[in-house]
Amino acid sequence: MQKKVFQLLTNNTSGVLSRITGLFSRRGYNIESITAGVTADPKYSRITIVTSGDDEILEQIEKQLEKLVDVKDIKELKPDESVYRELVLIKIRVTAEQRQNVLSLVNIFRANVVDVSEDGMIVELTGNQSKIEALVNLLESYEILEIARTGIAGLSRGTKDVVTLPSK
Repeated sequence: MQKKVFQLLTNNTSGVLSRITGLFSRRGYNIESITAGVTADPKYSRITIVTSGDDEILEQIEKQLEKLVDVKDIKELKPDESVYRELVLIKIRVTAEQRQNVLSLVNIFRANVVDVSEDGMIVELTGNQSKIEALVNLLESYEILEIARTGIAGLSRGTKDVVTLPSK
């Protein structure tokens, strides 16, 4: 099993995300993460999907996505040719005595404390998945109450493969 990151440019219309996820569910493919948002041109959305499978399954996924009417462009974001980022919010239970240790740890990762209460903190970190996993692993020595992750957003490096879609 290998993992691939696909980036789709789609029409920004109602039901696009549903049709894409429906394709995955009908065929029994797994989505590890999915992010979607409008592009600089509000007529189009950029959707980043992380999925896994063997070579044959991943090739089939790409071919099936290409057939969808709303999909205008699809490309694989290869790790060495792309920039990936993910956002995570981590709520932990901390005592007043533990707070300074957590702040020191958060500073090492260039994360931010976005909320502090009497007995807890919420930490925000943006980075690649290995950076996020490293912080989560270190914070496990405290009591992690909740984690919210956005999934990967990514762009290919450079300007050579930028797709410009026509305005309607």
